[in-house]
Amino acid sequence: MVVGTMVVEISMGDTFSLKDKRQIVKSIIERLKNRYNISVAEVDRQDDLRRAVIGMACVSTTGEHAGRQLDRALYFMESDGRFTVENVTKEML
Repeated sequence: MVVGTMVVEISMGDTFSLKDKRQIVKSIIERLKNRYNISVAEVDRQDDLRRAVIGMACVSTTGEHAGRQLDRALYFMESDGRFTVENVTKEML
């Protein structure tokens, strides 16, 4: 069993309230869960108006599959125009 984890810090320049930020974060989390079958949650900076930290995990039988799923999720996030990806930390356990 292999567990792949990834932490992605995103920056949202066009948010003017926590309500706007949470709407974007909730949307991306649900889309990632549904599309890639991975566990996703906002793990830090919940009260920061323009930044969020999204944590993801994928359990698989091979490291290649887990890594591929996380890479696809990252590409999906990078192609979303509502925010920019600032920092990414990926680890296989």
